[in-house]
Amino acid sequence: MAEQPIAIVRGAPLLKLPEDLYIPPDALEVFLDAFEGPLDLLLYLIRKQNLDILDIPIIQITTQYMDYVELMKELRLELAAEYLVMAAMLCEIKSRMLLPRPALTDEEQTDPRAELVRRLMEYERYKQAAQALDGLPREGRDNLPVTAELSSEHIRRIPPTVELSEVLAALRDVMRRADLFTSHRVARESLSLRERMSRVLAAVQRGGFVPFEALFDVTEGRAGVVVSFLAILELVKATTLELVQAQPYAPIHVRLRGGAA
Repeated sequence: MAEQPIAIVRGAPLLKLPEDLYIPPDALEVFLDAFEGPLDLLLYLIRKQNLDILDIPIIQITTQYMDYVELMKELRLELAAEYLVMAAMLCEIKSRMLLPRPALTDEEQTDPRAELVRRLMEYERYKQAAQALDGLPREGRDNLPVTAELSSEHIRRIPPTVELSEVLAALRDVMRRADLFTSHRVARESLSLRERMSRVLAAVQRGGFVPFEALFDVTEGRAGVVVSFLAILELVKATTLELVQAQPYAPIHVRLRGGAA
C-alpha cells in the first residue's frame, strides 16, 4: 500500500515534513493559535535554532517560513493577511541580499535586515515583559478571595472582666440588706470559712450561673455576709469559681471556672 502524502505542494506529494521546519506535525491545524503573529513565529524559528538575532541568516529563515506558509495553504487552513505580508517582506529582503551590491559610497550602505531586526528585538522585549507580568499572582487565577460567615449560635462571647469596684458595690447592697436583720439576732454559732466555702460550692454546682446576691443569707447579718464574701474570694483565688458579667454595670453572676458560656 502506497504511503499517503501529508500534502501536495506545487503539484508534488509531500511525504514528510522538511527537516529544517521546526513545527510538530500534529500542531499544524492549530499552529496559528499558538503564535501572536508573524513576528512571534519568526522569533520562535530564530530562538529554536539558537541563531543570532543581530545576524539573521535570512535565506534559511525565509525558506522555513515559506515552507510553513505553503503547507498551511495546501491544508486549506486560513492564513491571516499579516502572515502573508511578512512572507512578502522576507522575500524582498532575501532578494536584496542575493543581488550584487554596488560599491560603498561615502555613506555606509544600510543592511536590508535592519528594520526586521529592530522589530523583532522590540517585539521580544514586549513579549518578555508580558510573560513577567503573567507570572505574577493573579486574583481569580492563582488565588481566590474567600469569605466565611459564622452563625451567631457558634460565636463564643467572652464576658468582660468584672471590676473590683462593682464587686464591692454588690457586697454593699447585700450588707445593707443584712443590716435589716440585726435586731432579730439572739445567739449565733461560730462561723467556719471552710464550711461556708463548701456551702457556696454546693450552691454553684446546682446551676450554671448563680446570682452573686443568692450566695448570701442576709438573715445572718454582717458577720455571715462577710464570711460568705471571704469564701467566694477564696474560691475565686483558687480558680475554682469565676465572676461573670454580661456587660459593664450588669448584675454579677458566679459559676464554676471552665463552665459553658
